[in-house]
Amino acid sequence: MRFGVVGTGVIGRLRARSIRENPGTELVSVADPAKAVADATASGLGAKSYADHRALLDAGGIDALVISSPLHLHEEQCADAFAAGLHVLCEKPLANSHESCMRIIAASQKAGKTLAVGFNHRYYPAIKFVKQAIVNGRIGKLDHLRVFGGHDGLNNFRADWMYKAAYSGGGAMMDAGIHMTDLARYLAGEVTSVYGVATNGIWKVDGSEDDAMAIFRTADGVPIQYEATWTEWKGYRFYVEAYGDLGMAKGYYAPMFNMLVTHEKPGARRRKEMRFYPGIILREKLKSWESTAYLAFVEELADFLKHVEGKPSAIADAWSGARSVEIAEAVYRCAKDGRPVELTRRPG
Repeated sequence: MRFGVVGTGVIGRLRARSIRENPGTELVSVADPAKAVADATASGLGAKSYADHRALLDAGGIDALVISSPLHLHEEQCADAFAAGLHVLCEKPLANSHESCMRIIAASQKAGKTLAVGFNHRYYPAIKFVKQAIVNGRIGKLDHLRVFGGHDGLNNFRADWMYKAAYSGGGAMMDAGIHMTDLARYLAGEVTSVYGVATNGIWKVDGSEDDAMAIFRTADGVPIQYEATWTEWKGYRFYVEAYGDLGMAKGYYAPMFNMLVTHEKPGARRRKEMRFYPGIILREKLKSWESTAYLAFVEELADFLKHVEGKPSAIADAWSGARSVEIAEAVYRCAKDGRPVELTRRPG
């Protein structure tokens, strides 16, 4: 499959490299308004470079497009890609509003092309461990879930489109928290109702919350305790904790580790297992967090190829992208009127 990449920032460059090094894919072209950055990426990976996504599409020669550009540009670029007959892997969040997400999905369906969303945290080893602990019944029947994600605020952003609501659609929930929303659904099942609060008394960015705390409920009645924050003064981290009647499984990053606690029945003697990832920790010290993200992109790309062929995979589909944004907007609505929000049903 021949690919183009729009957006050659840090994530776009890692995506482009993963395409270049996959034996089943070919990197044909990249585009970025910062033409010098696009040129540097293209020359290092043997691709052509353009300053505009339309020029890349007009040049043709590709089957799929990876979109890793600023969030507020996603809808236009996705629509143009589908009109050109391409499959799309779009970086998270899919768009900066739920309405925009649904328009993107409608465009993909009209074109008959595949759309997937880049929630690469699904491929982190610590998350895969928790997923398997649930699927394999190691913690018994899932009772509830806790998810947390955040960092210490605006100093982490390289551009204002990453945090100003006019571009980003919101604050912590649309940033690090969007991954946690996706992982909540990925691990516990479809979220159908939301109750939450959001505040912005620290950084005071209009429309962009510093903190969001919520309770989600799945279609099976599993409650999820959720928090996304820009006031995690200890620095960037996220974790998921799944609790069942036979134990719990925790996945944490960074540093990456797992904890598994099991017992034969509530009240019985418990066994604790810890899993550490010294290779990942050492590699990140030498090569930064990008090395872990890259390996996740490699797996995600392989799953995207399966998804295009209609085969089962762990990749986040179009609905997952739209639902995560809908959940964020539900928390914002609830924070204003204090009432729980019932989410829309999946079409079909």
